[in-house]
Amino acid sequence: MINKEFFQGLIASFFASSSVMIFLLLYFSEAPIEEGISYFFKQKKLGGLISVSALINLPLFFLGMHKRKTNFAKGVMITSIIIVAIIAILKIF
Repeated sequence: MINKEFFQGLIASFFASSSVMIFLLLYFSEAPIEEGISYFFKQKKLGGLISVSALINLPLFFLGMHKRKTNFAKGVMITSIIIVAIIAILKIF
């Protein structure tokens, strides 16, 4: 059975990655978030932006491993794998 720590890892890494992505969009783009995403998509830079924002998952993963919360770390790892799949899809299309 998947426990509560696993879902906490999923949610924490998703929100951490998305908040860093929104911060980077607001920092590098003067337009609103929606226009910034479409601009980066047209420039073929959205995959790079997502991968940079996913770097925040690395400290979360190591923190979970250090605290011996392996299910939390598994949730972070699953989110990272989903992000890699999204980046691969963006690079193909």
